[in-house]
Amino acid sequence: MSRFLSPRFAMLEAYTPGEQPRDQQYVKLNTNESPYPPSPEVIERVSREEVEKLNRYPDPEGKILKEKLAKLYGVKKENIFLSNGSDDILNFSFMAFCDGERGVVFPEISYGFYPVYADLYHIPHLKVPLQDDFSINYKDYCNVNKMIVIANPNAPTGLEIGLLEIEEILKSNPNHVVLIDEAYVDFGGTSAVELVGKYPNLLVCMTYSKSRSMAGARLGFAIASKEIIEDLEKIKFSTNPYNINRLTLVAGEAAIDSDDYYKENVKRIIDIREKTVVELKKLDFTVLDSKANFVFVENPKISGGELYAELKKKGVLVRHFEKDKIQDFVRVTIGTEDQMEVFLQKTAEILANR
Repeated sequence: MSRFLSPRFAMLEAYTPGEQPRDQQYVKLNTNESPYPPSPEVIERVSREEVEKLNRYPDPEGKILKEKLAKLYGVKKENIFLSNGSDDILNFSFMAFCDGERGVVFPEISYGFYPVYADLYHIPHLKVPLQDDFSINYKDYCNVNKMIVIANPNAPTGLEIGLLEIEEILKSNPNHVVLIDEAYVDFGGTSAVELVGKYPNLLVCMTYSKSRSMAGARLGFAIASKEIIEDLEKIKFSTNPYNINRLTLVAGEAAIDSDDYYKENVKRIIDIREKTVVELKKLDFTVLDSKANFVFVENPKISGGELYAELKKKGVLVRHFEKDKIQDFVRVTIGTEDQMEVFLQKTAEILANR
């Protein structure tokens, strides 16, 4: 810590992103990116003509993109919030809907940014343990009278809870925001967007980083009641109203216009995921029932840390977490068929020596 940093941040433990190494070429299965490029429409739309407009500020409201998203998801433009990746939406939500008196609740094992935001804003928070099978017990979140944040499907497990369970959480906490983080929902999960019109305390957070192949563009959006969206807009326009650049807005619009392209890619990823699960089970892996673009796996012959390290030596990157309950697991992003063949081959080689 430098002598200039405010003491209130002295104990802050920052989020650790997945590795982005440059020392060699890796089969990169560690950060849940799409293995496929953006659609041809996106590439074409981000043109020289658009680049030449970078001397002008972007539309701070993102009106065109909001209209396209509203039509796609069957809501009104007033129900859409845009931001610089879904992380920004999480950041604004912790800032807007929690404080020293109104705390927040989230799973103990979930997206690593939740406790970071809680610590950043000095918000009292409760980390709820998962059940023995790594699932979320919705009853743990009923009548807690705090903001609730649940990744659904959860990360890194890939497991989801159902809409009826989410409804019970919403009904029992009517005066607090229930944020459902749906970064991975397109890969087989069930979206809670259909509940937005029924529950004014529901905030559904989504991203372009996974199914829409735009992790590098940094674009996220939320769907919620007009009341919640206005709260988020107030925070955004009090911090950085131009937080989405012109090229990202254009790319986001083109991605919605080419939605069929992404649906086909999602189908391919789901198919490759299921084939990978079959092959991993042949190698005696325990594989959780993922509804995401990754699998969370454990093998009795090798620890998670060892498997991560050995795969890295062989040019394959996966993600390992040090938390006690999951330290024997690794999270493996689903790549192309060729990438998954390499992963499975290298994994089999490692296990053959055990």
